[in-house]
Amino acid sequence: MNKQAPRALWLALGLCLASSATAQTLEERLRAQLRSTAQQLQALQSEQAQATAARLGAEQQRDAALAQVKQLSAELARSRGQAEQLAGQQQALHSQAQALVASSNEQLGKYKQAYDELLVMARAKESERATLAGQLQARDGEVQQCAQKNQQMYGVAKEILQAYEKVDLADVMNMRQPFAGSARVKFEEMAQTFGDQLYQTQFDAAQARAAQ
Repeated sequence: MNKQAPRALWLALGLCLASSATAQTLEERLRAQLRSTAQQLQALQSEQAQATAARLGAEQQRDAALAQVKQLSAELARSRGQAEQLAGQQQALHSQAQALVASSNEQLGKYKQAYDELLVMARAKESERATLAGQLQARDGEVQQCAQKNQQMYGVAKEILQAYEKVDLADVMNMRQPFAGSARVKFEEMAQTFGDQLYQTQFDAAQARAAQ
């Protein structure tokens, strides 16, 4: 057997052992890379799950925000409608208030005109009443004067009756005598006296008003 055969054997055995060691090292490296890749994959999956959860949360927030915006838009539209309705009601109330003010002013003008007319009538009636009161007072004075004149006339009439009662038949016969001048003069004087007294008892309304 050649001496170099064992050497070659040992060399081949060394190469096999080296190859086996190299294979083990490569396998370990592959396993390590596989573990690292698996860990990275798990991390990516975890990150992907978190991103998905975050995306879902964002979508939910977006949907909630959109729903809130929609609700707010509806409330805004309703508020605008109410504001427009209130503005219309306010305008209608303002128009009604202006109409009432105009009607009140018109009624006030009519009442003032009626009051002025009544005031003029009241003043005219008061003036008329004062005039009538004055006339009534004048009439009362005239009535009193009439009563006084009547009383005086009544006294004169009594005196005439008394005078005629005192006239006897002889006096009457003497008046018819042609030369009975004294008797005639006596009767004429009596007639004149009674005539003056009766004239004084006459009531003159114009003179009485002038005296007042």
